[in-house]
Amino acid sequence: MKPRAINPKETTRSEAFELWMSAPNPMVTFFKQINVTNLVRISRKYKLKFNMLLCWCIGKAASEVKEFYILPVQGKLYRYDKLAVNTIVRNKNGEVSSCDVPFSKKLLDFNKDYMRLTKQVADSCMNYDLPEYMVIGTSAIVNTEIDGAVGMNSGIFNNPFLIWGRYQSHFGRNMLKISFQFHHTQMDGAHAGTFLELLQKNIDNIGKKQRKVEQ
Repeated sequence: MKPRAINPKETTRSEAFELWMSAPNPMVTFFKQINVTNLVRISRKYKLKFNMLLCWCIGKAASEVKEFYILPVQGKLYRYDKLAVNTIVRNKNGEVSSCDVPFSKKLLDFNKDYMRLTKQVADSCMNYDLPEYMVIGTSAIVNTEIDGAVGMNSGIFNNPFLIWGRYQSHFGRNMLKISFQFHHTQMDGAHAGTFLELLQKNIDNIGKKQRKVEQ
């Protein structure tokens, strides 16, 4: 189903829409360090890409926060029925391309789409976009460790966005610093905090209830 414009006054974001929709800088950025030790273990044990696993956890956490299904676009508020996680792909020409991966609650289904679509984008050097999905942007800068990053406030791309670098190992734990940018019309700080807590919870829970990663 295509995203549909909704009346902000009929949502819980009515006041936020009035306050932040026309603000010069409505974007807010949180910084957080998360424990990705379990993701590293699952990645090595099952030969799954670390970035794919983290993207799935992001999608899973977002799917549990209803505010992620509402997004301000060109002065209006839209409701979406589906989520996708965007990842940046290094293409065959050595440049970068953008790839939207539809979120699936089943990890192995998400993995199949992730592997297929990122390969398609890398080979074709063409972006793969899912305009009917509420897309969560990500950027992994894996060649260095970073403390955080503030995304660009373009006024066009209002989607939530996460950035991270290379994880760091300390005394048997793997820690990753991430930044999470969101539009204040879409959610408040409390919603963003809930999302980040759910992200850590989903990271910790992968592989604990299912020995084969997925039921």
